[in-house]
Amino acid sequence: MGDDENRVPGRPGGRARAATGDCDAARALRPETLAAQALGWWEPSTRGLVPAIHPSTTFERAEDGSYPGGRGYTRDENPTYEQAEALLAALEGGEQALLFASGMAAAAAVLDSLDPGAHVVAGSPMYWALRSFLERLAREGRIRLDLVPSGDLGALARTMRRGETRLVWVETPANPTCDVTDLEAAAAIAQSMGAVIAVDSTVATPVHTRPIALGCDLVLHSATKQLNGHSDVLAGALVCARRDELWSRIRRERASRGAVLGPFESWLLLRGMRTLYLRAPAASRGAQRVAEALAAHPAVSQVFYPGLPEHPGHEVAARQMQGGFGCLLSFRVRAGEDAARAVASRTRVIKQATSLGGVESLIEHRASIEGPDSGLPVDLLRVSIGIEAPEDLVADLEQALASGTRSS
Repeated sequence: MGDDENRVPGRPGGRARAATGDCDAARALRPETLAAQALGWWEPSTRGLVPAIHPSTTFERAEDGSYPGGRGYTRDENPTYEQAEALLAALEGGEQALLFASGMAAAAAVLDSLDPGAHVVAGSPMYWALRSFLERLAREGRIRLDLVPSGDLGALARTMRRGETRLVWVETPANPTCDVTDLEAAAAIAQSMGAVIAVDSTVATPVHTRPIALGCDLVLHSATKQLNGHSDVLAGALVCARRDELWSRIRRERASRGAVLGPFESWLLLRGMRTLYLRAPAASRGAQRVAEALAAHPAVSQVFYPGLPEHPGHEVAARQMQGGFGCLLSFRVRAGEDAARAVASRTRVIKQATSLGGVESLIEHRASIEGPDSGLPVDLLRVSIGIEAPEDLVADLEQALASGTRSS
């Protein structure tokens, strides 16, 4: 990064103040600086450079019953949330962000804000838990759902229903097959039919893709993953392009259901985001190196990573993503399911565990985790690359492939 178009408007806000004291100066800063300095927050009472944790659940009224501090109850108005929300909104170039207790809670708030029976179009493959949730809502009659192949703009356009489709849900790169969707084109299709487009940008992060700048309406993050980056916080986030009626509904959903983080978790998330622009590029560089090594390995039949020229979404990803292609990749083991399971059990540096986006690398056999309705190849392994030396990760996978394929 470094070009003017990569600069992000800073949004120092909340009740703490920006260290620069000058909002125009903050708007000129690059995202790396905004993240590292947490928008320049400091505490007015102490001038501490590390933002404070505010554990209070309630705030005192004035004699007339008003709230001079601007807050009444922590479920929707804790200052610790607001610091992380302001930073994320700035990094995404959005109008406002909201934190939630998990990525699924954030997604549920969007879906619960739709009118009953609204038509939803979503790409698949996608994050398995969310796909399962969408399908359950459809079975219960709360939404009407159509799934289309991720990245297939023709299928998306054919499936839209003018005046009926209320939401298009896109995940790019998609988990776990790394399908890539052209966000600018998808947004044009959705909005031409009167629908809102929401993008799960968990894998990309604002480091690599900013969907709002490409015309999208909502951005979702499982902030548990790379935004926090240390496998110690469960969190979700939404960012809006504008504060419209749907956003007001989403805010009300969060307040009424109480699906918010605790102050300590919010503080940890903010701390994690301050190193995002170091961690995400490092993980992407490692993922590129691992993907290239796996693509050349005789025991591997296919690698899913948008940084590889042979990936069907590579051209779109190269145009849409900056500074790397993300930390997530998957690959198929040529010898089949048993060999794939054996490989996952034999890595030593890479841990066999569920999640992605942490500083440590993880591997897992997704089809067995998702169950019989998964639809994924049974020989597929998903890998999240951390910030370890790529040479160590490649060597670990090579020894696991040698051992696992021999034993199967």
